[in-house]
Amino acid sequence: MSLTSLDWLTPEFAYIFLSAVIAMLIWTESMMLKKTAGKLPKSTFFHISSILDTVWFFVSLWVLYAFNLQSLALAVPVAYSIYTIFGWIYGTKLIRKKGVPDSPEDLVIPMRYVAYSQSFSLIFLLLCLLVLATPWLPISGL
Repeated sequence: MSLTSLDWLTPEFAYIFLSAVIAMLIWTESMMLKKTAGKLPKSTFFHISSILDTVWFFVSLWVLYAFNLQSLALAVPVAYSIYTIFGWIYGTKLIRKKGVPDSPEDLVIPMRYVAYSQSFSLIFLLLCLLVLATPWLPISGL
């Protein structure tokens, strides 16, 4: 596969590339939450990014159904779906331990959840970059 031809620019490539962008957004959100000690930042960027993260879960489920992803690329939507579902469960469990606040302004995201998100974002970004680079790497069968 050569970079001079646009054969590599497929919907699958776009999904994996945008997944890498989502990974970077999750990292950034986590850093913002660390700076505010878990309080939701009063930032339009943070709120839009959080919405995009949630929407990406449904996009990933659709990709699993609609795209014919091969081997390693299939791990991207599967990993994101598992991260999101487990994150909802884990986050709910952590928040219940401290008690559910009366309003969103009183919500404090536990640092254990922030660490979970940040760890995932790093691994997920590396996975996406590996999948994006695979056509140009001297490996086969991935």
